[in-house]
Order: sequence, then structure tokens, then C-alpha cells
Amino acid sequence: MAVVSAMANPWDTVLELTKLAQDRAADPLVYALQISSTLNAAGVSIPSTDFATILVSHICWSNNVPIAWKYLEKCLTLRVVPPLSALALLSTRVIPNRKIYPVAYRLYMELLKRYIFSLKSQINAPHHQQTMESINEILNLSKAFGLPDGDFGLFIVAFIFTIVRELVDASLDDEGLLELSAEKESMWTMRTQDMEIDNHDAFIGKRAEQYELLSKKNTIMATEMLCDFFRNKVTSRVLFLVRRNMPSYWEPFIKHLQLLASNSIALRNSRSVSPEVLLQLTSDTDVFLSREGKRSTLHRMNAVVGSSLVSCPSRSHGTSPSAYWLPIDLFLEDSIDGSQVLATSTAETLTVLVKALQAVNCTTWHDTFLGLWAAALRLVQRERHSSEGPVPRLATCLCMLLSITPLAVVNIIEEEERELLHANQGKDCLGKRRQDLVSSLKQLDDYEALLSPPLQLASVANQAAAKAMMFLSGLTVSSGYFDGMSLNDMPSNCVGNLRHLVVEACIARNILDTSTYFWPGYVKGRCNQIPCGISGQTPGWSSLMKGSPLSPPMMSVLVSTPASSLAELEKIYEFAVSGSDDEKISAATVLCGASLTRGWNIQEHIVMFITRLLSPPIPKEYTGSESHLIRYAAFLNVLLVGISSIDGIQIYSLHGLVPQLAAALMPICEVFGSCAPTISWALTREELSSHEVFSNAFTLLLRLWRFNEPPFERVNGELCPVGSHVTPEYLLLVRNRQLAATENSSNDQIKCKRFSRLLDPWHREPIFMDSFPKLKCWYRQNMACMCSTLSGLEHGTPVHEIVEALLNFMFRNLSRGGQPVTPTASGSSNSSGPGGEDLSTSLKLPAWDILEAVPFALDAALTACAHGRLSPRELTTGIKDLADFLPASLAIIVSYFSAEVTRGVWKPAPMNGTDWPSPAANLASVELQIKNSLAATGVHVPSLAVGGSSISTLPLPLAVLLSFTITYKLDRDTERFLNFVGLSMSNLGTVCPWPSMPIIVSLWGQKIKRWSDYLTFSASRTVFHHNSDAVVQLLRVCFKATLGLNSSITASSGGVGALLGHGFVSHLSSGTCPVAPGIMYLRVHRCVRNTLFMTEEIISLVISSVEDISNSGLPAENLEKLKKTKYGLRYGQVSLAAAMTRLKVAASLGASLVWITGGLSLVQSLIKETLPSWFISVQKPEPQTGVEMLRGYALAYFTVLCLAFAMGVEPVLSPGSRRSKVLMRHMEFLVSALDGKISLGCNEATWRAYLSGFVSTMVVSTPNWVREVDVGVVKKLSQGLKQWKEEELAVALLGVSGVGGMAKAAEMIIEHGV
Repeated sequence: MAVVSAMANPWDTVLELTKLAQDRAADPLVYALQISSTLNAAGVSIPSTDFATILVSHICWSNNVPIAWKYLEKCLTLRVVPPLSALALLSTRVIPNRKIYPVAYRLYMELLKRYIFSLKSQINAPHHQQTMESINEILNLSKAFGLPDGDFGLFIVAFIFTIVRELVDASLDDEGLLELSAEKESMWTMRTQDMEIDNHDAFIGKRAEQYELLSKKNTIMATEMLCDFFRNKVTSRVLFLVRRNMPSYWEPFIKHLQLLASNSIALRNSRSVSPEVLLQLTSDTDVFLSREGKRSTLHRMNAVVGSSLVSCPSRSHGTSPSAYWLPIDLFLEDSIDGSQVLATSTAETLTVLVKALQAVNCTTWHDTFLGLWAAALRLVQRERHSSEGPVPRLATCLCMLLSITPLAVVNIIEEEERELLHANQGKDCLGKRRQDLVSSLKQLDDYEALLSPPLQLASVANQAAAKAMMFLSGLTVSSGYFDGMSLNDMPSNCVGNLRHLVVEACIARNILDTSTYFWPGYVKGRCNQIPCGISGQTPGWSSLMKGSPLSPPMMSVLVSTPASSLAELEKIYEFAVSGSDDEKISAATVLCGASLTRGWNIQEHIVMFITRLLSPPIPKEYTGSESHLIRYAAFLNVLLVGISSIDGIQIYSLHGLVPQLAAALMPICEVFGSCAPTISWALTREELSSHEVFSNAFTLLLRLWRFNEPPFERVNGELCPVGSHVTPEYLLLVRNRQLAATENSSNDQIKCKRFSRLLDPWHREPIFMDSFPKLKCWYRQNMACMCSTLSGLEHGTPVHEIVEALLNFMFRNLSRGGQPVTPTASGSSNSSGPGGEDLSTSLKLPAWDILEAVPFALDAALTACAHGRLSPRELTTGIKDLADFLPASLAIIVSYFSAEVTRGVWKPAPMNGTDWPSPAANLASVELQIKNSLAATGVHVPSLAVGGSSISTLPLPLAVLLSFTITYKLDRDTERFLNFVGLSMSNLGTVCPWPSMPIIVSLWGQKIKRWSDYLTFSASRTVFHHNSDAVVQLLRVCFKATLGLNSSITASSGGVGALLGHGFVSHLSSGTCPVAPGIMYLRVHRCVRNTLFMTEEIISLVISSVEDISNSGLPAENLEKLKKTKYGLRYGQVSLAAAMTRLKVAASLGASLVWITGGLSLVQSLIKETLPSWFISVQKPEPQTGVEMLRGYALAYFTVLCLAFAMGVEPVLSPGSRRSKVLMRHMEFLVSALDGKISLGCNEATWRAYLSGFVSTMVVSTPNWVREVDVGVVKKLSQGLKQWKEEELAVALLGVSGVGGMAKAAEMIIEHGV
């Protein structure tokens, strides 16, 4: 080879050398060595990206000859040219010209196959950063993918993805399929713009057949190489990074790949790959922690345990699949507690819970839906055996089963179909979750024990079955056909169950259709004609829909028969909006009747309609100075009374419309509370006053939050029970936030279809307490009354005069010679009070003015009673007269006496039967029954006083309140008022010294004997408030019962059945009432103020459950093998899997109890304080390392579930969310412990198991969490895992951390091959 002067420009020199070598057909090895020597002499570092550009440009296309390609190949082998840079250059030149130069395309793919799968040697080569910079410039990766400059790890990810995407699009283009894609073209150049027909390769040959055959072979090879990319461990995981963290680029790519797999002839002609194989490789979502790579211990255990999750909802044993849905059972049972009004939708919370369980347990949606329906059905079955009490629960349970649960399912299905709608550019598409719902409901028929309807629901279930039977028989009937149907009119073979009602609830919400009626076994038989026993003349919903007027006979039918469709509801709503005054009142009565309590299929619409009607718009023609609400008084009063029942409030609470209801009630209270009772409205039989409207609205409003909450519930910095933070300001804040969210989702086409056209637009203006000055003033006065003694009453002021009038009214029947009752702050008065007519006139005042004076009047009356100037009977009668005169004063009565009880300044009242009512007749039996009931549950409290000869006492204010409530007759009219006062009195009795609550129960039990069991059960809450050891015992019993570790009669088999049993049942023949421990806990946990203490106990029980489980079911030799075997499950897989199953049940129980007890605030405290303290504190060592490891795994699962229940698993749109802050705090703690900055006191095996288990579960089940944490913290945590030799877990963590972690993940994948 001739010598060329190296003193010239080195690039001119090497180009000249290349041409000389090519002309003389020099040996490729000699040529490569000569080039290397020349570049070294010129001071050029090799491998050289500049020389790669020169050589590739030389070949393409003026020197596209075999020898030139051999020179390139040898330079690649000797690393004179960086392979990745050369591949990038070739891809931009060869792929667009592949049809003109098919051999070049073939050679390019051969070089690609040789070098792209040996990335480790490439990134460790000299000048790798320069190589990646050149690739970025060649392919313009930064601009194409929006990547930051200088991040070389991201460039390698983008480069591999670009190569694969080019191969896919080139194959589509070769087969004429690219035009079938949505984009019609590729984001890369697939062909030259100026193809010449007569241009061809220099060494192709002359036959066109050979030319065409080679092109087809190239297409086959390209498709086979695609599979190689996804088969290769390193490149498949690099591509998975794109899939996980760059969905906007991955989704179009995968659609092109699916198009290729579905239509490619080349793929079908391949001998090594098939369309099915390609799709399977690309759909593998378990790239990390799977296939050839080693798995973390927890993930292997999860796989074994998860494989046993075969649906069996009716079983209730500790290791049965139903136990995995235990959190749903607990949540549903807790949500129907009548003592708690929720400010958020139960359906929304249930949606979050179900999605969390599905993600963490890695179950299918079929199994998840089946577990959800089974839990809701168990709720109803438990209630059918419950004892009678003042709070009915069956209607609430049915609302949960047939309204709330279907709405949660709707949310889950709509979420998937919303994404499909977006992906399909607005085209409707049914998702996989809808299919899983169908399959789950079909399988539900296998569990007959869960489907048997309660007696009160049998006829409704039969009607649902009859509807399906008639549909299949071809009998067309209107929706109102069943208005007059009775049991005798049903076909003899038409027997329905709860599944029929569930299906109808789903059909009403458009997640099922009438094809459901064709399911095998859904309908038993056929009927040939409509039963003749049905009168076609019965007025009802069908008649209304046909245009019949809303007459009194029709109204009576509609009130007792629930509407069956939204159209029927809209019809009656139109009467309420635009009908005559009488029609409006009739329509309001109908809406608050059976449709509210039993219209499960349309219940979410009913509560919205009623709430809207409570805020009527200002009529266009209205010009008066007073509020327009005055003219709607009678109409509003019907609505207020109609929804004030216990069931009505619970329905509003479950549907999450309490904030909206509060916002609608506040203007009514403000307006009617400011009106003197001189205004009245004529009703059918009596007149309606402004005081009555105000009282109904005011008492209803106050039932929506703890207006009389004792101050001690917020002392000592302790976390309060869930719901105790609710205030009117909070309700308005939630309402305003809900409406803002509604505006943001107004473009949601799927969701908008569910709601009535008549409900748009909503009142979207934000509302604040400042808009209601009278209400705000009373609220501040009430809070002041709760927190301090009364003061500020001055003689001669208007308030003082009203106090005098109230006292004279309350005690007007006292003898004239008796001592007067005077307000404390005004001194004595010798006046015996005006006559009856003057009293009536003096109290014709606005309700707000009267309420302002009521606390002072009560204080004077209580003081007079304490000093003997008033007898207890006279005091009680006076308070009753006040409550009858202005029922709204019940709120002040409750607030005042609650505050006085907590102050403890009054002498005890002797409950001796003379001054105050005596509980002696049954107090001893009540106390004994409480003790025996607790013992039957497993809680032994020997310090309970049983009987005794001393006279029982109560704090004087509580004695007054108790005596006052006993004066009420139990009927429909007083039900809401008794519930209003009774709940507060029960809470007071719970916190007062023993035996205050048993005394209350004894006296009420004497009044209403059928409530005896229920009241005794309620009284047992007092024990847990005063005795922390009882709480610990109850928690321990809950765990042992659930895990089947208890030999008692209530917990012999474990699982859901042992924990929740049959609800609260009537006492057994022995007189003892064994309450299931879970039911007991759910009813008493709000009585325990120190929730942090309960959290610590729950963690302790989760940890101790590991030893209990290992001692009861896991042989010691297997634990030893677990210690010796790195990945544990190689020996004793069956027993270890069973142990892990039970551990997950224990952890899920613990997480559920923490979340239900304290909600989000308690979970935050758990993550920020309790868990770090536990790890730092010195723990008792275990002799078996296997037990320590299992403790770590159980604690990890427990922590993830707590976070998932409280904060969800879905992406959070708002940056800096509460969840991201909590996660950041915990992961910073993990990093600090890994770095040695924090000394841990727990066992090292427990710590390692916890950390790897927490990270593994988070990566697999909740990857959205990782993206919310600062990527720097994630990188530090992955580095610590790498030092533990957990490289795969470290890569998996980085792989789901977003684009910021992809670079480090790619480097680790390539470096370690994980």
C-alpha cells in the first residue's frame, strides 16, 4: 500500500487511504491497522466517531461494494470505529434506501445483530460519552424525545427504542401496512423521496426475481430481529423502561407492532417466530423480577401465594381467598355505623380501596369484583339476624349492596373505558373490566347462601326475577307493570334472590344490559302470559309516564312504590319544579318516600334532585325585598321532614352529598331563623310557622357534624377518631372543592351520560360561612359555650329580656308562691311572670334571637334545680316545653348539658326513684350482661362493678338530659329528635365514670324492652373508653379469630366469619350475647381517644402473629431451610406459602384497622413516627432467623396496604401532594438507615426483609408512588440495594421512577445484565 503523508488533514488522509485500499483490494485487516496507525499518529483518539462518519458516507452510496463493507466490518471489530455510532449512521442511510439497496439493508441488520446485543462492552469502551453525543446528533434524540442534553444513559435508551421502532415501521412499509396506521407514516424517514427505477446495487445481479426475493427475506429478518430485541434480557428491559416511563411514545409504537403482528405475511412465513410469540413478548409486563433473572424473596413468595387466590367468597377460613377481601368487609361494616356522618362519598372511598387491593394482591378484576360482591352480600346477611335498636340498618345495608357497590364498580369500569376512549380518538370501546364483571356475576350464582334475600326483600327479588322471565318470554311490559303486583300474582316458578337485584342495579347504570337475562340458570322457566290477577287500572308510575295528573290517589301509590328508572324520576322532578303549589308539595312527598329509601337503582339521582330542590332559583318575576325562599316554605318543609329520618341521613352520607346538603340548608336556616313566627303558611290540616321550618332545617343541619363535641376530644395533641374534625367550614370547603372538580370533569363524556339532563347547570359559586352571619354568630357562641362557662349577660338588654320570657314560659305552671327562676347574671327578680297571652306575645321573635338566649335560660334553670328552687320533674318538664315550643332549641340543650357534664362542677344526682328515675330494677342485670357479653367475645375485665347496695348517681347535667329524653314518646314524628339527642347522650355516658352508661341503658331498657340487647351492646363501649387493657384484649382477639388461632366459640375457623360473625344478634338461650370481635371493635374504636396507642398495639400484633403462625403451621426445619436458602421457597414451598398467606391476612387486618381507626392522619403518623421508632428501638431477638425474615415481609405488606388504603394507588396529578410528601419522608428514612446515618435496633434479617419487601411490593403493585418521590432519593435507595447485591431490585426501582431514573436504570441493566 502506498504511503500517504500523515502531515496533511487526517480526514483527507484516511479517506485517501480508503480509496487506495479499495482500488487495490487490500486486505481488510491490513487496512484497519493502517487506519488506526494513521489516526494515532495524527493524535486522533480511537474509536473515532468522525472516522465512522467518513467511512459510512464513503460507502453510502457511491462505494456500495463488498470490499468497502468488509473494511467497515474490520474497523468495527478492531474498535477503530465505535459500533453504536456506525449503526446510528447506517440506520439514517440504509433504512430509507433499503428497497434500492436490499443487500446493504441485509448487511446493516447483520451488523446490528452482532453489536446491539453486546452493549456492556460498548458502554465500557473508551470515549463512550463522545460516542453517545454523536448518536444524539445523528438521530436528533434530544429533540425527538424531549431529553436533556448530556444524559448519556437516556441516549442509549432512546437509541435502542429508535432502532426497534425503525425496524417495525420499515417492515410495515415493506408490506404496505404503514398506511393502515393512525399516523399514516413513520416519525422516521422510511424511504427516499427521489427513487429511481433503474437504480440498483452493484452486486445484486440482473434478475428482478432475485431482487424481490431478497427484499422479502429482509422483511422476514427484520421481524425476527424484533423478537430478538424482546427476547434479549438486556434490550428487553431497556425497552421496558420506555414502556413504563414514556407512554406517549410507547403507545403509538405498540399499535404499529400490533398492526404488524395482525397483518404481516412475512411474520407468518418466518420459521423462528410467529405473530402470537411477538405479541406475547411485547405484552410481558413482568420484565423486571421475572424470567431468567433472580427474584427477590418477597416476589417469589407473592407468586406462590397469589397462585392460590382462587375465588371462593362464601368460605370464611383464615387462609381462604375471602380473607383477602377482609378490608372490604371491615370498611362496609364500619361505613354503616349510624353514629358517623361522612363528608365524602362512600362509593369513591370504596373505589380507592378496591383498586388498592387489586393492585397489591395482584389479582384479576374477575376475582376482585367477585370478592367485592361477596363482601357486600355478607354485609346484608349479617344484618338479617341483627337485634332491633333505635338505628335501623337494613335499608343502609341494601343501599350499600345495590347502590354504593354498583357505583364503585361503575367508577372502575369507566376509568378503563375513559382511557380506551382517549386512545381510540373518541370511539366508544368496551373494556376488559366490563367482561370481568359479567364473569364474576355469573360465578356468584354458585354461592346460594349469600344470595338468599331477607324476608322484607323477598317480594322485590321475585319481581326482579319476574321481569327477566317476562322479557325472555317475549311479553312486553312497561316499567310500571309491577306497581300493583303482589306475591300471589307471581308465577309459581318465579323466585328471585339478591343476584337478581344486583344485576338490575348494574343494568340501571349501563354496565350490564338485558343480555344478562339469557345467562344459564338466571331465570327458572318461562311464563306465557301476564298474570290475570294484576289490575291494569292501578294508578302508579306507568300512569304518570302516560300523562295522568298527580292526583292524591296516585300520590299515595307513588310514595310507597319506588321509581324504577331515571325517566320516572325526571317526570316527578318536573312536577316539583314547574307544577302548581299542590303538585310541588305532592312531588316533594313522593321524592322523599320509597324512592329515597328503596330506589336503589336511581338513588344517586334522587339525593341530587332533592338537594337541588332545597335551593330553588329566584323566580324571574320576583321583586320582593324578603328572600324568595319564604314563598317556598311549605314545599321546603316537606323536603326537610322527608329526608330527616335516620335512613335519609345515612343515604346522604353514603352518597357523599352531606357537604352539598349542608350548603343547601344554611340559607334556609339563615332566612327562616330571621323571620318572626307571625308569618304562617296553610297546610292541609294545620298552619306552618317559620319556627317549624327553621327547626327542621337547623336540626337537620346540625346532624351533619359533631356540633356538641366535648372539648376533651381534642386535648393533649392526640389524634382524633375519623370524622371528628368535621365542622361547618369543613363541609363548605369540601362542597366547594367537589364543585370545582365537577367543573374540571365536565368534558368527561362517559360520566356525563350517567346524570340527568335536568341537573345542569349546578350552583357552582363557592359558599363560605361569611354568607350566613346569623348562623356564624350562633356557631361561635356555641363553641364558646362548649369551651367556657357562660358570661356576658347584662340586665336590661334584649337578650336578658328574652331569657326572662323563656324562663317564665318554661315554668309558667309553677305555683305563684314558689321561688322565681332567674338568670344568674341578672340578679333576683320578684316578678312571677306575665300571663299566658303575654308569654305568647313576648316569644314571637325570630328563632336566632331565641337561640341566643336559650343557654342562659338553661343555666339559670339548672342552677335553680341544683339549689333546690326547682324540682327535677319541674326542670325536665320546662325543658320539654321549650323543646316543643322551638325544636331547634334541642341543639342548645344538647350543647349546654354536654359542656356542663365535661366541666364537672355540678354535684351528682341520686338516681333514687324519688328525685330522679331509678335504674335499680335492672341495673345489676345490665352490668352482668355487659361483663358476660365481653367475656363471650374474649375480653375479660374483672374490675366491672356488678350490682351493689349504694344508690347510683349521674352528673346532674347528664341526669337532666336523660330524664328529658325519657319524656318523649317513641313515634315517627319524634324519631329524628330522639336520635338527635340520644346520640349525644350516649357519647356523654361513654366518657362519664362507671356506671353512667349502664344507668342510661337501664332506664331506656325499662322504657323500650325490645331494645334491651342493642342498648346493652352499646353500653359496652364505655369499658373500652376507660380501660386500655380491654382495647388490647379486643385487638388480640380480632387477630387470633381472623387467623384461626383462637379456640373460642366465636373464632374457631378463622377468616371473615370468625372476625365479623353474623353481626350483632339477639342473645342466646343462655342469656349471653356473643358479639363477633370485629363487630365489637368497629362499634367501639371511636370511643378510644388515643389512636396512636392503638396503632402501636396493632403493629405489635402483626409482628407477634408471625411467631403464632410459625408455631401453629410452619415446621421448624422449614424455617431453618429458609434461613440457609437465599430465596427461601426452594424447600417446604407448600407450608411456607400457607404461612405467607396467613401473614398477608394478618397484615391486611392490621392495615384495615389502622386506616379505619384514624384515617389518613393516623397513617401519616404511622409512616412518619411510629414505624421509624419501631425500627430504631431494640427488639427482642428471635432464635430463628426465618421468623425474623417473615416479620419483615409482614411489616412491609402492612405498610404498603396502609398507604394504599389511605392514599390510593392511582397517579396523583397535583405536584407536591400529601402522598408524595409521606412517601418521600419514609424513603429518606430508608436511605438514611442504609447509609448508616441511623442506628437500627431491630434484627438485621427483619430490616433487610422489610426493605426488600417494601420496595418489591411498591415496584410491582404501586409504581405510581415511586414517580412521586424525588429521583435523587430513589437513586440513593437503589445504590443501597445494589450494595446488598440486590441489583435486580435496584434496577426495578429505578425503572419505575420516571424519565429521571431511566438513565441510571439503563446503565445498571447493561452493566450487571439484570
